[in-house]
Amino acid sequence: MPGIKKNKVKLKIFGGVLVAALAITSIASAQTHTPVINHREHRQERRINQGVRSGELTRNEARHLRGDERKIREDKRMAKADGHVTRGERRYLRHEENRTSRAIYRDKHNGRVRA
Repeated sequence: MPGIKKNKVKLKIFGGVLVAALAITSIASAQTHTPVINHREHRQERRINQGVRSGELTRNEARHLRGDERKIREDKRMAKADGHVTRGERRYLRHEENRTSRAIYRDKHNGRVRA
């Protein structure tokens, strides 16, 4: 009987360690998710593509806007590199997305059309 009690104790300890490990990994991965930024990124790329198709954006305007989006993706990748996207990093990424969104609007409505 003493062997059975030892096994139960070992099982409880192992179970506790497993639960703790899962909790830590789920917390760490949750802090690198950026669903709002991802959604805006896709939506703004669609706006750029629509502007190119309709002729509202010139090739140079689209190239410049896509470069801005590329920089935001790079900044997001760098923010996630340490495993935690801080509040300041999220604020900076939102600021850059807002800036690019205004640039898309300005370029689409500036009267220049693709020839």
